[in-house]
Amino acid sequence: MAQFRSFMEIALTEARAAADRGEVPVGAVIIAPDGEVLAAAGNRTRELHDPTAHAEVLAIRAACAKTGSDRLPGHDLYVTLEPCPMCAAAISAARVARLYYGASDPKSGGVEQGARVFSHPQCHHVPEVYDGIGAQDAADLLRRFFAAKRSPEA
Repeated sequence: MAQFRSFMEIALTEARAAADRGEVPVGAVIIAPDGEVLAAAGNRTRELHDPTAHAEVLAIRAACAKTGSDRLPGHDLYVTLEPCPMCAAAISAARVARLYYGASDPKSGGVEQGARVFSHPQCHHVPEVYDGIGAQDAADLLRRFFAAKRSPEA
């Protein structure tokens, strides 16, 4: 039996880079069945003037382009924050096998919070979901980012 290896640190690196660009610090990485890192991305909604440019969507787009397919069966997605409903729907449409996420998102989450996209009968594919991977690091990064935004010096 293969030993579990987390790729959350790559997603956290992408999240830190997103914060450095002034984006909400969320990062994602897609891992192929053989363990190859296919794509990694951080949020770029402000930079690209695109409300769909969430880390998960950008990583899925890049991985699909690299594989030449619109689906990613057998692939893993690591993301620092619980995916929103839009991203959860994209994860389902891409047929991602396993979703690993860090911090929960009580305000905008779409997996365990809020919309719970994967529990709807209209959801065509439900990935295995593992939460809490790197949760403290992801939550701390988000907390610091938003505290700095609220600071009078910001």
